[in-house]
Amino acid sequence: MKKEKIMGTKKWIYWVSIGIILIVIYKFLDNFSGIGKWLANLFYVLMPFVIGIIIAYVLYLPSKKIENLFKKKTKLKHTRGISITIVYALAIAAISIIIKFIIPIIVDSINDLVSNIQTYYNAISTDDINFDIAPWVQNNILKPIVEYIQEINFEQWFTPEKIKTYIDSAFGAVKSIVNIFIAIICSIYILAQRESIVDFIKKFAKSIMKESGYKKFDKYFSSGNEIFVYFISSQVIDALVVAIVTSVAMSIIGVKYSILLGVFIGISNLIPYFGAIVGVAISVIITLLTGGWKQALIMAIVVIILQQIDANIINPKITSSRLKISPLLVIFAVTVGGAYFGIIGMFISVPIITLIKLVIEDFINVRINDKENTLKIESEEIADKKE
Repeated sequence: MKKEKIMGTKKWIYWVSIGIILIVIYKFLDNFSGIGKWLANLFYVLMPFVIGIIIAYVLYLPSKKIENLFKKKTKLKHTRGISITIVYALAIAAISIIIKFIIPIIVDSINDLVSNIQTYYNAISTDDINFDIAPWVQNNILKPIVEYIQEINFEQWFTPEKIKTYIDSAFGAVKSIVNIFIAIICSIYILAQRESIVDFIKKFAKSIMKESGYKKFDKYFSSGNEIFVYFISSQVIDALVVAIVTSVAMSIIGVKYSILLGVFIGISNLIPYFGAIVGVAISVIITLLTGGWKQALIMAIVVIILQQIDANIINPKITSSRLKISPLLVIFAVTVGGAYFGIIGMFISVPIITLIKLVIEDFINVRINDKENTLKIESEEIADKKE
């Protein structure tokens, strides 16, 4: 009698729990807009911490390199604190240089390009040699691009007031001095105490998970963290290197708007595969308009050589081998990520697909091993029966 009561109680609790879950799901869907606003407000509140994590990811690699260098070359005890100080000083100096020198040049270059785009096109159209070489390119590529650019009022996009609006929008979630300060402090603590933070997360997971579940969590958490850290930091550093080297190279060969085009190619490099192709193609077209066919050809050759050096020498030096995945998979990830989440989706889709690939590969290997073991056991049982 007691056993039946217990079983009945358990069954009652089970069905009540199911009912509560269904009600919660219904209310969630019924108040989806309100929940969406709540989540948006929560994300707004947590934005300084999110920005801090991103900053820490970007600065992790250079900080680690400098720290290791100090450990090898000196007998200093607080090498991590010194490395973090150096990295932040360099970051602040770089941002100051960009704001003071690079951004004004880029803005002036864009305004000048827009103002003179028709003049450039007319000049290349009246050049008989150029026209004989590629009339199809002029009529089907250059002319539509020029007409499209002329319809866009770039000047109203780059007034001082607009630039201030862009900066305010970029830091919309962290536009108060306090929140920016919180983001920076968070990033410093994350870099300084990264092992302690990871150990705490793992200990917490171990305390609430079974051993088998914790082993899987530990593996994928460690792999995912490594993938994201190396991808974000290496891509940003690589884009900066490409922007500087390309700008210098184009300045040497006399390309007009060299800094604008170099920065554009560097930023485009943040998007795997597609970014580099689009960045170089647009830069070649602009050089074609401003400098003619010969300069565009020279510029294309130089930039392609630099891209190959970056892809085969520079990028592998700063990118973890874990990020090496099939180009087809990268193209798929970038396409899907861009379709659903825009530029940010294109950027973060590669580390996400890398982690998903790791999980799927482990699942496949486990399933194959289980089947092989099952077949082995069955074959042994059959052999025993025959004996």
